[in-house]
Amino acid sequence: MSLESEAVPPGEAVLPGTLPEALRAELVAFRRDLHMHPELGNQEFRTTAAIKERLEKAGLKPRVLAVGTGLVCDIGVEGGVWNGGPRMLALRADIDALPIPDAKTECAYRSTVPDRAHACGHDVHTTVVLGAGLVLASLHERGLLPRPVRLIFQPAEEVLPGGAADAIECGALDGVERILAVHCDPRVDAGRIGLRQGAITSACDRLEIALDGPGGHTARPHLTTDLVTAAARVVTDVPAIVARRVDTRAGLAVTWGRIESGHAPNVIPQHAELSGTVRCLDIDAWRQAPDIVVAAIDEVANLHRAKSEITYVRGVPPVVNDPGVTELLRDAMIARRGAESVEGTEQSLGGEDFSWYLEHVPGAMARLGVRPPGERTVRDLHQGDFDVDESAIGVGVELFTAAALIDPS
Repeated sequence: MSLESEAVPPGEAVLPGTLPEALRAELVAFRRDLHMHPELGNQEFRTTAAIKERLEKAGLKPRVLAVGTGLVCDIGVEGGVWNGGPRMLALRADIDALPIPDAKTECAYRSTVPDRAHACGHDVHTTVVLGAGLVLASLHERGLLPRPVRLIFQPAEEVLPGGAADAIECGALDGVERILAVHCDPRVDAGRIGLRQGAITSACDRLEIALDGPGGHTARPHLTTDLVTAAARVVTDVPAIVARRVDTRAGLAVTWGRIESGHAPNVIPQHAELSGTVRCLDIDAWRQAPDIVVAAIDEVANLHRAKSEITYVRGVPPVVNDPGVTELLRDAMIARRGAESVEGTEQSLGGEDFSWYLEHVPGAMARLGVRPPGERTVRDLHQGDFDVDESAIGVGVELFTAAALIDPS
C-alpha cells in the first residue's frame, strides 16, 4: 500500500505520509462505529478496546491507562515502550461522548445508546490520531520516521477537571517533548484548519450554590428571608459584581444554567439551588476567580439574609498555544494543502482539558474544519444534530503525519 501522494505539483518533492484510499475508507467506518456507540467519561471500555485492537493489528503495543479506560501507544521506540533516547512528539485525542440524545433522525450511523451522543467530535479526534498512528507506524517500518511519536487516547475530557490530569498521572507525558491536538470546528470548512498563537480557549470552572432561609407566607415576606428574591439577585448581581473586580480584558464571566426553588405561588421556600459556569480568557485572572466569585455570592446572599453554601469546582485553565508548536502545525498544513488551507481563529470561551498537558510541555491545538464547503447551516458543538464532513478525518491524519515528519526537535 503506497503512502505517496498521487497529486503532486510538478517539480515539488513528495512528503510521505499521505493517506491511502483503503485506510481512508476504513477510518470513516471506524469513526461511524464510535459514533453509534458513544460512552461517557471514564466509561469508555468499548471505545478503548476498539482502539487497542486496531493498533495491535498493526503490530503496535498500546497500553491501557491505569484508570481503566484510555491508552497510550509509542511508535519508533525500542520494544514499543520509551525507555530513554530521543524525546517524543505526542498526538492527543479525547475519546468520551456527551450525555445528550442524538437528534440526527435520518442518519444511518446515529447513536444507538439513549441519551448519549458524540456531539463534540471526539469520535473524529480519536479516529484522526488512530489513523496518524497507523500511517506513522508504516513509515517507521520503512525507516522514514525521524523521531518517536506517542499516541494518547485520553478519557473523560467532558468531566471537570478533565481526564487529562489522570492521563498525566498515569505517565502519558513521560518522555514527551511537545504535544499536538485538534478540535472539530463547525465554523471552518473541511480541508482547512484554524490556528492561533497564545490562548485559544477559555478557562472553565463549575459553580453550585445552595441558598437557605426559614421560609414563610408570601403575605409576610418582611418576617422571613425572601429566598426567591435572594436567588434572583444572586443571578443578576453576581455576574455584574465579578465583572467589575478584574480587568475587563480578562473576560471573567459567570453564566447560570440552572435555578430551582419553591413549589407553590403563595409559599416562600426554604431552599434554592443555582448552578452555572465561570469562564475566563486570562490565566492570571482565572487563578483569582474562586476568591472573587465566592466573595460576591456571599455579599449578595448576606444582603438578603440568606445562608449560602458554595461549591466551586476547579475546571481547566485556558489552552495557551506555544508559538513554535503553532508554527509547526502551520508548516505541516501548508506542506500538505498550501497556504490557503490555514486561517486565523479567535479565542473561544469553551473549555478544554488539553490545557493541563501544556502546564508540563509546550504544545498547540488546531481547529479542524468539519463544515461541508458551501454549507450555510452551522451544526454547533454540544447539540444533538452535530455532525461533520468526514473528509476532515483525512485532513487531520495528514496534518499530524506531516508535523511528525518535519518537526525539527
